[in-house]
Amino acid sequence: MSKKKRVYIPIRMNILFFIVFLLFSLLIFRLGIVQIVYGDTYKNEIKKTQDVIISIPVPRGQIIDRNGYLIVGNQPLNAITYTRPQSIETEQILEIAKKLARMINKKSEEDIKAITERDRKDFWILKHPKEAQAKVSPLDEAMLKKKKLDKNEYDKEIYQLILKRITKKEIQSFTEKELEVLAIYREMMSGYPLSPQIIKNKNVTKEEMAIIAENLDVLPGVNTMTDWDRYNTYKQENGYAPLASVLGKITTSKEGLPRELANYYEAIGYSRNDRVGKSYLEYQYEEILRGQKEKINNVTNKQGNVIESNVLREGKRGNDLVLSVDMELQQKVEEIISREIMKHKTASQPYLDRAFVTVMNPNTGEILALGGKLLEADKTGNNQMVDFALGNMITSYSMGSTVKAATVLTGYQTGAIAPNTYLEDRPLYFKDTKKKSSWNTSGFGQINDLYALKRSSNVYMFLTAMKIGGQQTYIPNGPLYIDKVEALKKFRHNFAQFGLGVKTGIDLPGEQIGYGGAIPDEPGKVLDFAIGQYDTYTPLQLVQYISTIANGGYRIQPHLAKEIREPGEHMSELGPIIQEISPKILNKLDMKTEWIERVQQGLISVVNEPLGTGYGMIKNKQFKIAGKTGTAQAQYDGPKAGHPMLWNLTFAGYAPYDNPEVAISVVVPWSVTDKNFSPNLVIADEVFKAYFDLKKNRGEMANSTTIQTIKKQTDTTKNEETIEE
Repeated sequence: MSKKKRVYIPIRMNILFFIVFLLFSLLIFRLGIVQIVYGDTYKNEIKKTQDVIISIPVPRGQIIDRNGYLIVGNQPLNAITYTRPQSIETEQILEIAKKLARMINKKSEEDIKAITERDRKDFWILKHPKEAQAKVSPLDEAMLKKKKLDKNEYDKEIYQLILKRITKKEIQSFTEKELEVLAIYREMMSGYPLSPQIIKNKNVTKEEMAIIAENLDVLPGVNTMTDWDRYNTYKQENGYAPLASVLGKITTSKEGLPRELANYYEAIGYSRNDRVGKSYLEYQYEEILRGQKEKINNVTNKQGNVIESNVLREGKRGNDLVLSVDMELQQKVEEIISREIMKHKTASQPYLDRAFVTVMNPNTGEILALGGKLLEADKTGNNQMVDFALGNMITSYSMGSTVKAATVLTGYQTGAIAPNTYLEDRPLYFKDTKKKSSWNTSGFGQINDLYALKRSSNVYMFLTAMKIGGQQTYIPNGPLYIDKVEALKKFRHNFAQFGLGVKTGIDLPGEQIGYGGAIPDEPGKVLDFAIGQYDTYTPLQLVQYISTIANGGYRIQPHLAKEIREPGEHMSELGPIIQEISPKILNKLDMKTEWIERVQQGLISVVNEPLGTGYGMIKNKQFKIAGKTGTAQAQYDGPKAGHPMLWNLTFAGYAPYDNPEVAISVVVPWSVTDKNFSPNLVIADEVFKAYFDLKKNRGEMANSTTIQTIKKQTDTTKNEETIEE
């Protein structure tokens, strides 16, 4: 028996060894195939890389006034950034965020406020994976499986269920330190992979910069850099620098691209977290100010790690925008407006809360100053004067008698009157219509067109409007049977030639045109149109209108941009001019030159001859000022309750009248009275003086273009304030 047993065991061992031999042979054969047949393929797969091109933002161009004074620049900021790899687990990013939270302070009110409810929920899931999974029941899973979803869709549905079932108590359970980690984590997760994302760029201390630099080896993807912030070099008044509302704002890095324009910006090379102009000049000239991003080609391996970086294109900061605005004049204009409003803001003037001044070169359309001030209550209830320069183009008012020059010229153009036509100024009585008269209710008697402008006759304009509407004769107590539609059509067509009731074309978004276009039920309203008390116009339209008369009949497009320049080699230098903004004529008045010259003579008499409505209050006759005063009774539509009938006080003029170089409009709305109250004329007189005094003190024309160096105010280091982004 033992002999048989000894023979049997070797046989089984031999079979086992043979099987092992076959398996090893197959394995060697398989390895041979992999090595010989597919070896090169697998080697190439291991070496496989991918080129990822990213763009690095650069500082925006500067905004400079016509004399070389820096208005808006870029303030360098220390910044801490994170560049997320293409492939990384969220848990790894969270660990880096925890380390950063121990090294930097990111728990300001702004940081915590930026955390959304969705951020909190996502963070809660990340922190409590088991509790999150427990919110999905087996029944939920069974119901979802019945839908036969693919894995991605199934996971999304599960995630949405968890999000819905996280309670408010749970997302409010984070400690202060956890919220700080979340504030850092959300910044790290935003933006594109391989693009540096700013974690902190405000109030970064030297200590924070140092500790980050010392620990870069344990903070993969984290780095330090110099970022920038937009700032205004001029002193802030109650948080508003001169012209602040017109300069506009840019988005923050948190805001990134505006949602409504994101697709457009991304299509032309922007990243989601790029800062862009979101209002007014910053928005209007975004393409000029944005600069050329630095382009870097990151070579990544199969795991998504960067193994090589090459600069494809050097970055270049944005071009500089030189404005036509004279900031010294701008400041003086704002001081004049503020002083005059505050002087008259009493219990007897409860509605007077704003005033506007536009100063323009009538020959080029260059805006020299755009002043607007608004008196409003601050949080404590105290009145404060804030910038409202935008009101010159986004608010409109009945302008009153300032438009009478356009009425006279429309009368010439339509043949209703001729130069030196005499009409009788006396109270007019119509059937079913209220009495119509001039401010001198007894009338001026027989007067011509020039005297009508000088004394601001209403009746002369009423009779002209009647003739334009087809009624040649006034019949006391008779009907007013003018053709309302035809009369207003002719009026509005001619007024539009001056810029009244149409867009001026200024290089800013959001310009308004005022109220117009309706045909009134009462024919008497057509007569009111002729004295500026029906349609409404903006202060900007008013200065374009008076400029058209001043320059001999050319409607010039107003503009704030004067030049576009390349960045200088140094921040304090202006580069070469890329583009100089030339005057643009929108139209020429379809009127005879002698008609325009006659109306110009009437405007000279308003200010420079005794009995002229501007003679007593416009005192600086040495500047040879011509213009037209205005008062318009209009219903109040401001922020206070009620709609009383108030007075808008206006002025439009230019100087010198024999060679105009400056035109202005002044609008002071909502006065309780127009009797012995002329802040509009006081403002106009002082603005003209400010302009010519500056010109004299400089010893040169105020619109000099020979600037090469960017100048800063002497006290900017103490008074630099960051524009609110």
